[in-house]
Amino acid sequence: MSVLHALASHYDRLLANGAAPDFGYSREAISFAIVLTLGGDVVDVADLRETSGKQPRPSRRTVPRAVTRSGRNFVSNFLWDKTAYALGAIRDPDTGSTVSCRNGEDEAFKRLHREILSQTDDEGLLAIRAFLAGWRAERYDALPCAADMLGKNVVFSLDGPRGLIHKRPAARRIWQRYLARQGDDERLCLVTGEVAPSKPTHPKIKGVRDAQSSGASIVSFNQDAFCSHGKKQGANAPVSEKAAFAYTTALNTLLARDSRRRITIGDATTVFWADASGGEDAAKKAEDLFAMLADPPSADEEEAKIADKLEAISSGRPLADAVVGVNERTRFHVLGLSPNAARVSVRYWYTDRIGTLARRIVDHWRDLRIEPLPWKTPPSAWRLLIETAPQRKSDNSPPILAGAVMRAILTGSAYPRSLLATVVMRMRQDHEINGMRAAICKACIAREFRLGRIMEDVPVSLNTNETNVAYRLGRLFAVYESIQLAALGNVNATIKDRYFGAASATPATVFPLLVRTSGHHLTSLRKNEKPGLAHWFEREIDDIIGGVDTALPRSLRLEEQGRFAIGYHHQRASARRGSADKLPDNPTDNEERD
Repeated sequence: MSVLHALASHYDRLLANGAAPDFGYSREAISFAIVLTLGGDVVDVADLRETSGKQPRPSRRTVPRAVTRSGRNFVSNFLWDKTAYALGAIRDPDTGSTVSCRNGEDEAFKRLHREILSQTDDEGLLAIRAFLAGWRAERYDALPCAADMLGKNVVFSLDGPRGLIHKRPAARRIWQRYLARQGDDERLCLVTGEVAPSKPTHPKIKGVRDAQSSGASIVSFNQDAFCSHGKKQGANAPVSEKAAFAYTTALNTLLARDSRRRITIGDATTVFWADASGGEDAAKKAEDLFAMLADPPSADEEEAKIADKLEAISSGRPLADAVVGVNERTRFHVLGLSPNAARVSVRYWYTDRIGTLARRIVDHWRDLRIEPLPWKTPPSAWRLLIETAPQRKSDNSPPILAGAVMRAILTGSAYPRSLLATVVMRMRQDHEINGMRAAICKACIAREFRLGRIMEDVPVSLNTNETNVAYRLGRLFAVYESIQLAALGNVNATIKDRYFGAASATPATVFPLLVRTSGHHLTSLRKNEKPGLAHWFEREIDDIIGGVDTALPRSLRLEEQGRFAIGYHHQRASARRGSADKLPDNPTDNEERD
């Protein structure tokens, strides 16, 4: 199933639930209503803004669909628009005062309404005609709410109980007849397979992070290089007007600010939805399940609410045991979108059963698992990607990496090699080797092993029997750092800050220096009446070196550098009795006899 076909099908579900407007309509941000008499005189201005927040904000209302504007293309909306079009008033950029439009926006508004309303006998539409015939922009400042209304979207209403004019049955009939006359030549629609009037340009997509605020196109042809056989714009890939409206309306609904079917991962704005062929309740349960798995909450209160469900899912129990009412066979879709100049690019698109997707996300958690756990609930993809970004700012995360990581999670394929490379580079540059970064290294290596690409697995927790040289050298490096801290106390820069990157990449170059330095520190411990601690460290070093070749590797491959970081983290985070920060200053009698 293609992206556009799946979105068009989702529109049918939204329409049935009253969550999407009819064909030819869209939900727009409306701030005020101009109240007219039957004779077309303005008697009041009604404030339609929402006031539940700190500042009033426009309310989302269903109106005749918005037109597409570009450059100096002055085209008007029907029965609503900005004050520049509907009232001919704009704000002077230099003085801030109200001035009349100079570019003909108000004339475009009048011209459209004279054309569409020429044959009407409806009292509300006749009032609009009378208003446009008699209105002058110079009267704007005398209107109520003039300052707040300037530049905002307005609709029209009749005085008294008659209500908004664009909702009148006559207005809807006239608008539908007008739309029927606007279709292009009839062509075979690539979305529905029906022969119908095609759409040369598609409505804009709004809500994609960092895309143009006015909207961007997911399907467009605006250069000769994109066209063929002499065709123009949408004729190169015909999509009927209704199908174009359906897929863009469904996508804009999913991308809406208050949507619960949208998450952000790196530079990709991700939306997801389920097919309702198995029932609306099953579809909603599947969507709630995916939202919980893809973006587990980090707030303590929310974590507590879903902790049992996440534990049940990660333990491999059937999904229905964790989320009552979910159907594992429900068809599910995941779409990742990224900004690309005036367009929106598809970063990833995946469709499968929710049960399959859930199991792959659980496999991802298992690959990540490292002890001790550095999280309360399994981390979302964006929490992982933050560890690859300088200063942990999501905007600094490599843009293509988000899509590649999400694709690996959803398909169960290998993580991108750039994920391991980027996190290793970050550890070398900012000298922070935390549990999350170690988990990323562990996940990349564990998945390669699980897929049969390498022959050696990686331990989840500290494994003193692990013979991998890189893992042991990481443990040894952690012990040398503990010796330094025990001998010198707090220092401005530990050996981790100075040598971690070089030690993990070229051990033969760095470890001889660390051996000599640790010898001096052990001597200092004995002089400072801590012989038992020095003895414990020496024994720990002997245990680790006992499993390492006498010849240190001249260099370690990227995967081995990851194992080095995991060994370092395990040794540092271990709570076993030999942890340096838990040792007494002197050993027990039994330890002395050892």
